[in-house]
Amino acid sequence: MQNNPFATGAGQSAIFGTLLIVVLIACVIMLLPAIFYMLTLQKALDRCSPENQAMAPGLVWLLLIPLFNLVWHFIVVLNLAKSLGAQFQESGISEEPNPGKTLGLVMCILACCSIIPLLGILCSLGYLVCWIMYWVKIAGFSSKLAAATPVQSAV
Repeated sequence: MQNNPFATGAGQSAIFGTLLIVVLIACVIMLLPAIFYMLTLQKALDRCSPENQAMAPGLVWLLLIPLFNLVWHFIVVLNLAKSLGAQFQESGISEEPNPGKTLGLVMCILACCSIIPLLGILCSLGYLVCWIMYWVKIAGFSSKLAAATPVQSAV
């Protein structure tokens, strides 16, 4: 009797089920940092007044769409830099004219280059470092805006 790798049996079903669970857990673990990152970007845009928002904060979530996110990330970075710059200028906070723009664009370019064979490994590592640095930088800008904006109490 020959062993058929495509035969269905109780043992193979158990292996397939276990493999499926492991893959789903890995996807959730990889998706969690991305969700917190997008929450940070959305919060930073929310802290800008509506007239200074270059894009609606909810549009950040389009970064969840595979492949489309390579292009959309550029748009988010540019619009977030415009929004933060305008809000900082209006609030009188001394900051660069387009906060986070340069680092964000480098991050996006590295993400696009990460699909190049061989070179992609180095670009992916560079992207990861820049992604973390950009995330921290935007969180810092968001905190500056929160500290500069007076809290309105319900009377």
